[in-house]
Amino acid sequence: MCGLAGEVRFDGRSASPDRLAVMANAMVSRGPDAEGLFVQSGLGLAHRRLSIIDLSDRAQQPMVDAELGLTIAYNGAIYNYRELKAELQSAGYRFFSDGDTEVILKAFHKWGAACVERFAGMFAFAIWERASGTVTLARDRLGIKPMYLADVPGGLRFASSLPALLKAGDISTEIDPVAFNYYMNFHAVVPAPHTIVKGVRKLPPATVLTIEADGKRRERVYWAPAYETRDDERGLGVEDWADRVLESLRMAVRRRLVADVPVGVLLSGGVDSSLITGLIAEQSDAPLETFSVGFESVGDEVGDEFRYSDIIAKQFDTVHHQIRVNSQQRLLPSLPSCIAAMSEPMVSHDCIGFYLLSEEVSKRVKVVQSGQGADEVFGGYHWYPPLLDDSTGPADYARLFRDRDHDAFLAAAGPAMRDGDHTAAFLKGAFDAPGAARTIDKALRLDTNVMLVDDPVKRVDNMTMAWGLEARVPFLDHDLVELAARIPAEFKVGEGGKYVLKQAARRVVPSSVIDRPKGYFPVPALKYIRGHTLEHVRDILNDRRAQERGLFDRTWLDSRLQDPEAFITPLGGSELWQAALLEAWLQAHAV
Repeated sequence: MCGLAGEVRFDGRSASPDRLAVMANAMVSRGPDAEGLFVQSGLGLAHRRLSIIDLSDRAQQPMVDAELGLTIAYNGAIYNYRELKAELQSAGYRFFSDGDTEVILKAFHKWGAACVERFAGMFAFAIWERASGTVTLARDRLGIKPMYLADVPGGLRFASSLPALLKAGDISTEIDPVAFNYYMNFHAVVPAPHTIVKGVRKLPPATVLTIEADGKRRERVYWAPAYETRDDERGLGVEDWADRVLESLRMAVRRRLVADVPVGVLLSGGVDSSLITGLIAEQSDAPLETFSVGFESVGDEVGDEFRYSDIIAKQFDTVHHQIRVNSQQRLLPSLPSCIAAMSEPMVSHDCIGFYLLSEEVSKRVKVVQSGQGADEVFGGYHWYPPLLDDSTGPADYARLFRDRDHDAFLAAAGPAMRDGDHTAAFLKGAFDAPGAARTIDKALRLDTNVMLVDDPVKRVDNMTMAWGLEARVPFLDHDLVELAARIPAEFKVGEGGKYVLKQAARRVVPSSVIDRPKGYFPVPALKYIRGHTLEHVRDILNDRRAQERGLFDRTWLDSRLQDPEAFITPLGGSELWQAALLEAWLQAHAV
């Protein structure tokens, strides 16, 4: 897990080492262990390294294979790299390092860009071919690792974070009205290729982008699981599916133990992280460190789930760490640095929870497994059951998930941002796409391939990498996701959600953790904005830069400032925090 940056020129000029260094320096936290720079003619690559696999200098990046004429900068982890290495060695390839970076290089040489289809892992990489000058950018199937792009005069830049590209300059920082519409209506999810600023785009998940020396580009999507049951699986019952889920998840967890450093677990106390903890404990004799975070309660809103995480820690004899956060002493002072760590504005309250948790966890371990993705992949959210027998398509999904309809959006947006209903158009396109027949399957596909990527997964990547901590997400193992896509929706969404996953979990973890009310990562102070938090939010929204931007209608904003707790979104978020978070992010990055 690292940070990469690059520049490719199409105008005959050399790539700028200075701009590459600026981008790399903006990502020091993603790779605090080492740095590297490669510039040749119109191509430049920079890298910040977090040493997880092959800790030696032989695995430094950018990595150059002079014999093959290839250079790579890469961020991620290929969990099956040892198997691929053995296959490549049998084909005659010689290796000078013991890590996964060189395996990608050799695999690219043998199989071309189709090599991505052989990788089990999370990755974003850039490979330069010396002979042709072609650059290939690729992103993993579920978009766990980021890749941002910016067209600049005479060339293209790319990086693991949007702020790194902004630091290098020459980029339009105008607010993209389409992205603003998504942000306000789609729970701050801005689907690729858009970002909140016009000058930066992001490579979609499961995509390979090939850039020729003259600037011509072509994209290929290499993975799209079908949401339908195979003929040979149609007679399976829920216990049969649970057998398959548990077997696949065991493999996913085992894959994510591949590291040359210890691997811990972010243990929330929910069924997902509890199951991961149990499966790691089954497969490893080494002491397992687990970590939980909690905040003080506000009214009836409980701020921690320690009572559940403690059950799991005791059951599996983990070395458990409870991290208690006082909102006044730690949460509020840490908000500015948490927001600055976001590659894009993310409104979810638990960003700060993951940020503060990661700070403490990084003092103990460099790699953790985390439970993100289970709700999307196995149907755990409350908006899924109403869609089981629904045939109206995106309208009911929008009613259950959207933060506001288009009329409410127009009332909230400033004059320059009042545009068409881009969210509705996007949802229609997503639901019309082939590969899923039922409304519920279309919704699960959308949430797995879009919402998950640009909310929970991005949140965990950004907040952990802010402290040089690598997070691995076994529920996003592509083999497991493909399996889950084939399971009948009733077995996923039924019995309150994640039915088949809970049946699998009963074989590993106590029922008291499984049969509890569904919990979320609670940060009450950002849902019920009061006292010092309200003062902070007011300062952000009344800042001169915010007023000049005019993103929000002032009457709408003033009503939220006057009574924040009266305006909560359908998913339980604060409308005021949604506005303040966007402005705070723009101010943090001088946009």
